[in-house]
Amino acid sequence: MRILKNELPNLGDKLPKENPCQHLELVEVELITLLDTLSRNGTMTVELLNIDCMEYMKGLDDNAFDLAIVDPPYGIKINMNQGRRKGDEIKHARKAWDNDAPKEDYWAELCRVSLERIVWGANNFSWIPPHNGWVVWNKDITGNVGFSKAELAYCSSINAVDMVKIRAQSGKETYSSKIHPTQKPKALYNWLLAKYAKPDQRILDTHLGSGSSAIAAHYFGCDFVGCELDEDYYKAAKHRFDTETAQKALF
Repeated sequence: MRILKNELPNLGDKLPKENPCQHLELVEVELITLLDTLSRNGTMTVELLNIDCMEYMKGLDDNAFDLAIVDPPYGIKINMNQGRRKGDEIKHARKAWDNDAPKEDYWAELCRVSLERIVWGANNFSWIPPHNGWVVWNKDITGNVGFSKAELAYCSSINAVDMVKIRAQSGKETYSSKIHPTQKPKALYNWLLAKYAKPDQRILDTHLGSGSSAIAAHYFGCDFVGCELDEDYYKAAKHRFDTETAQKALF
């Protein structure tokens, strides 16, 4: 997001001369509010679409996006209720979206429309060529569980292995509040955007899922498009996005 100097208030006027640190939190709140206002005035856009990503990408120009951060179906028939603790209600009905992984034409279109790519589950996809660029997400899970304690993503912009440790379920993001079986935490997308993207860039997510990527993009300050084919997931993600990005009362 571009912010012109004359769009910023003189935040220094908010700091009393005798104790300039006293009201730093107030200044931070006002700056966050300003950024949110600028984003809502059209400086950046977040667009959520209930559409087949292949149909959407076919209508795009080459290199339409600076970066695609995607989490497509892995084709492993995932347990729709993984992470459920004893006593938790079964939330997610069985659906067939993870029965098959995307085909090579998906990869071809993704490469055509994006300059760089981060692809979760890349270890499951034969169509990604040999490479050394990996992001390893350590989910910070202890004990014996029946699912992976880490996930892998292909990252086209690096030639090494990068690692991050972010708890998969914490705070308000637990199984009971998940709206998608493979919901990734917002903190993970916050980290990815801070590390591999820049404000003002255009970001694509072809499989929006829970909408975590969209929420992170909203606060990061970039143009974002998220596609979700499943109407139930789309509606839930849209509601989550609208709720979590609504301007908070300051007092």
